[in-house]
Amino acid sequence: MRSNSRRSTIWVVMACAAMPVLATGCGDGGFRPLYASPAVVGTDVNQKLAELDIAPIPGRVGQRLRNELIYQSTGGDLPAAPVYRLNVVIRESITATLVRVDGDSLGSTYNLDASFTLIRISDKAIMLEGKSYGRAPFQRFDSVFANVRARKDAEDRAAQIIGDELKSRLAAFLSGAA
Repeated sequence: MRSNSRRSTIWVVMACAAMPVLATGCGDGGFRPLYASPAVVGTDVNQKLAELDIAPIPGRVGQRLRNELIYQSTGGDLPAAPVYRLNVVIRESITATLVRVDGDSLGSTYNLDASFTLIRISDKAIMLEGKSYGRAPFQRFDSVFANVRARKDAEDRAAQIIGDELKSRLAAFLSGAA
């Protein structure tokens, strides 16, 4: 019983001793808050995101994704002078789920795959590229209108998933590229 008390005391002492060391690493290029004010980290990530020029993406879902990215990067304000151009190519597909023995599907999953490239406008250098995936399940109904509406909602959810994920990736990259 006494040895457990002694071990926990040792762990508390070690943790307290490590706190100043960990805290000093935060300001020296270590951990820093992504959306902190410029006074804390030196650059404003929201300002960097507003410097994105988002290329048109074909199709209804592409337009929805582009609008989501524009809103995510500017917050509804006017964009700043573009420094980077974001090109996005999407691929859409449907996967049937809950398939009955007779072949009818009771549900589907809308799949949205996006490949993106972030290009610095000044010298056309590729700064970041990658892929993002959005999946949104929806239920199938007897009504044609209900099926169309359910799929459209799934498309919008998948576009929002990719928009949120791309904003986080771009913010993380742009906060370090300052």
